[in-house]
Amino acid sequence: MADQFHGGWAKTDLNLSVLPGAAYAAKRRSAVSERFPGERIIVPSGGLKVRSNDFDYAFRPHSAFVHLTAEQGTQAVPDSVLVFEPTGSGHSVTLFTRQRSPRGTGPNSTEFYSDRRHGEFWIGRRRTLSETADALGIEVATRDELEQAISRSIPTRVLRGEDTYVDALVPPIPQADAELVTFLSELRLVKDEWEIGRLREAVDCTVAGFTDVLSELGDATRHARGERWIEGTFNRRARLGGYGLGFDTIAAAGSHSCILHWMQNDGPVRDGDLLLLDAGAEADSFYTGDVTRTLPVSGHFTEAQRRVYDLVFAAQSAGIAALRPGAPFGAFHDAAMRVIAEELDAWGLRPYGTTASTPGPDLYRRYTLCGSGHMLGLDCHDCAGARDEAYSAGVLRRGHVLTVEPGLYFQPDDLTVPAELRGIGVRIEDDLVITSSGAECLSSGLPRSADEVEAWMASAR
Repeated sequence: MADQFHGGWAKTDLNLSVLPGAAYAAKRRSAVSERFPGERIIVPSGGLKVRSNDFDYAFRPHSAFVHLTAEQGTQAVPDSVLVFEPTGSGHSVTLFTRQRSPRGTGPNSTEFYSDRRHGEFWIGRRRTLSETADALGIEVATRDELEQAISRSIPTRVLRGEDTYVDALVPPIPQADAELVTFLSELRLVKDEWEIGRLREAVDCTVAGFTDVLSELGDATRHARGERWIEGTFNRRARLGGYGLGFDTIAAAGSHSCILHWMQNDGPVRDGDLLLLDAGAEADSFYTGDVTRTLPVSGHFTEAQRRVYDLVFAAQSAGIAALRPGAPFGAFHDAAMRVIAEELDAWGLRPYGTTASTPGPDLYRRYTLCGSGHMLGLDCHDCAGARDEAYSAGVLRRGHVLTVEPGLYFQPDDLTVPAELRGIGVRIEDDLVITSSGAECLSSGLPRSADEVEAWMASAR
């Protein structure tokens, strides 16, 4: 059978220009080299994960790997490994990866037509090694050469849990490996101009997805599982304008809006209910948006819905106003919670006997459930491995990108709130970049206030 596939193939090598993000990735690699002199650093991309039997989930490389290579969407190759090898003056950096399926008669020569996971006829063309080197501006070798390349016994740190082959090659040093995870996470805290540009693209695509949903909201009300219609409408835009989703879409109608991460999306969308849509498109660069809007399905808020919405809007506005370089990271949450606490106290809602002056993070948590925002970037909840003092207990810096997303969630069976408020969940979330004097809202293309939302919905009918 092999003879039927060998010979007769045209030469189709490509002349690729270096990707625009490669120069920025090189600076990040220099920062890694400077932080770990004399040590080998290994950062795998991760590999394919089985969905069921012989079908895999779509591949998405580890964010640290993307950050250090500027690799793009469909070009990312599973099982790639970035190795920093110490030299007298720093590090040489090599990307070990799978080359394009060979079509000769040597090793792996049957892969292109027989390998369901990696063969070109099954999953598409990969770049050649030289094409990858040209595109990423980095030295490239085959993955088969990895074991020999790291055989020299020197101190080595590994981003673990992403590649079982790499984990087996290098004995773990838990503290050293953990320090690497922390550094790679904190390296992403301040976004450079190229990253902010990619985040703008991701947020713009996200905003377009919300606009698509608005235009099809009426269609959603005609289906028993209208939340799925909403989900599908947004997801179509994410795939059309980017690589896909930054996270599973939350399309929560009615009392589902009180569930923070409602992703089953199997309920109806009814007139008179609210629709809480929390969604983000992931750009081809792997940077993601993360936006939430809560919409009255009928086009107009009821009196109770507007009461809750206006409070969340006031809280978010206070949180956004608190964003500036040098401010404590938690200041925007504190500002938002202060507004919520004072108003709920005025409403007479005092869970567990608390008042607006009750200190601590649990103030009104029964109704607010979680914090009011997080860092955003290659991960929706970006930089999660950073130390508290660099992130949650640190200060805001120019180039930080974060969400501000206070919410109120009155569960349908909560007897501590008036009956008219039960089953109402409202969250408003925007993506902001810290500037030299304050913050710029990247998602300003979507309305925020209740009046603006109603006018926006009227214009789409």
